[in-house]
Amino acid sequence: MPTESAMNGGIGTESYAKNSTYQRGIVETAKEIITEGINKNLDIEKLSSTSVNAFRIADFGCSTGPNTFIAMQTIVEAAWKKFKTELSDSQVPDFQVFFNDRISNDFNTLFASLPPERKYYAAGVPGSFHKRQFPKDSLHFAHSSCTLNWLSVMPQEILDNSSPAWNQGKIMYSGEKKEVLNAYALQYAKDLDSFFKARAQELVCGGLMALVVPTVPNPKNDLSSITFPSYDLLGTCLIELAKRGRFDAAKVDSFNLPVYYTYPNELKAIIEKNQDFSIERIEVLNIPSKHHTNPDPKAYSLTQRAVFEGLLQEHFGSEFMDELFDLYTEKIEETAVLSDPKETSMVTFVLLRSVKE
Repeated sequence: MPTESAMNGGIGTESYAKNSTYQRGIVETAKEIITEGINKNLDIEKLSSTSVNAFRIADFGCSTGPNTFIAMQTIVEAAWKKFKTELSDSQVPDFQVFFNDRISNDFNTLFASLPPERKYYAAGVPGSFHKRQFPKDSLHFAHSSCTLNWLSVMPQEILDNSSPAWNQGKIMYSGEKKEVLNAYALQYAKDLDSFFKARAQELVCGGLMALVVPTVPNPKNDLSSITFPSYDLLGTCLIELAKRGRFDAAKVDSFNLPVYYTYPNELKAIIEKNQDFSIERIEVLNIPSKHHTNPDPKAYSLTQRAVFEGLLQEHFGSEFMDELFDLYTEKIEETAVLSDPKETSMVTFVLLRSVKE
């Protein structure tokens, strides 16, 4: 199953720009820790010795804004102050920000809403963040927030009805069938390895990378504790539409969400296998309650629609989307799934330094 669909574009009611306040809360929370990381770990002396004319930053998975602009402003301001403090005015470089996302991303909306008073030159770079997007040794800082949970492809065994990992009637992994969970986890590890290998080529030696990764709590005993009630409910709604004759039930069996939520210990282990980066900092972020409260069912449904509608349209057709998400909203209200203690989410911050030869 291709996973090239981007977040909903535009600035309308169902757009990602209007329905990403939770993601914005994560970006806001990470501002201070990113600034601290730049102050402590950005080696200005080493960079200036290589005659840096432009300090280049890339945001992988930028979407349409405005969250990416908050993150980029944080990085630019912190780096600018660092250069200003340690070098003369004439040595402070220009700043250039590259906004990267899938080729189907709404870059028109992104660039139409660029902050007019920004202190950087902006450019768009369409393409998968799982692959190389920049020349060797061209970036000084890489950033990604709420992006690395997306898989590049769906594991084929999940869609194969002869496989023990066939995920019939489900659209997401859960602990009740370990073969499905293991297939997701294996694909995630491959994708993250590809991501790190690509960034290792693109970042200069000593360059920094800040990652804000959606995660779930470390499992206490076994992985069966990892469940996603709200996603299961979306799958239930798809099955209901199939029963109504909107599409064949086999359509549901052949659809899975290409997202995987790692846990901090697993994330750290994957990073440590890579020899191109050192972990300068890794910790779970405490998202303030004002950003973390469960929204009302309609707002939550709109958030999920902004993220997954493109993917769902590709598979099921656009004519069913209103009916699907109206039903989803109703089911959320009926089941009170947002208050389910199993519906937990968290994010892990990682600051890495490129240590390649």
